Amino acid sequence: MRLAVNIDHIATLRNARNEGDPDPVEAALLAERSGAAGIVCHLREDRRHIRDNDLERVRAAITTKLDLEMAMTAEMQSVAIRTKPELVTLVPEKREELTTEGGFAIKAHYAALVEFVKPIRDNGILVSMFVEPEQEAISLSKQAGADMVELHTGPYSLCTGEAELERELERIRNAARFARSEGLAVVAGHGLSVRNIAPFREIREIEEVSIGHAIIARAAFIGLPAAIAEILDLIRR
Repeated sequence: MRLAVNIDHIATLRNARNEGDPDPVEAALLAERSGAAGIVCHLREDRRHIRDNDLERVRAAITTKLDLEMAMTAEMQSVAIRTKPELVTLVPEKREELTTEGGFAIKAHYAALVEFVKPIRDNGILVSMFVEPEQEAISLSKQAGADMVELHTGPYSLCTGEAELERELERIRNAARFARSEGLAVVAGHGLSVRNIAPFREIREIEEVSIGHAIIARAAFIGLPAAIAEILDLIRR
């Protein structure tokens, strides 16, 4: 299982003083040297953390894979085609939210989504949909032209009881199996950390996990390489 590291909150910390440190590009390069198989960043419409210049510098600097998370807007489509990340992940976005609150509402936006995805894929960029672990969302992702789905693990990360946890894990397992049967690559992300990641190494259909906030928060105490090493140990053990 691979690990992709989201560097958004390095930029959040940088923006608190609106100066140059810590630099998201430096974090991305350190994450790569520490074993990350890819770098993730979410260019939000309000530019609350990652900014356009950050994205351009990360694109030029890293040697693994760049996953650009973004909303389905004309502006972001243009940014993606200009920047050419290896992967675009389409996520829902609301200005008032603190973090992404759920999977992309594919059924409601299906017709527009098909038209939106085509020029991105025509430019050689893979497309992923951030979706709830449900068959309908996965099927529609495939039909809309997605190469991959990222299963939303936020509800799993909030589970408190063992029975609730196992129900949510089973939902994720079933969704991962179904996505693979549809020919889609499978990633999981949102709310994953050292406290809850271990069961995912047994879900063979999930080839990568995407983690940001938990790694950056842990890095504040033990450093970024050690925080990444903890996660890699748990998913590869």
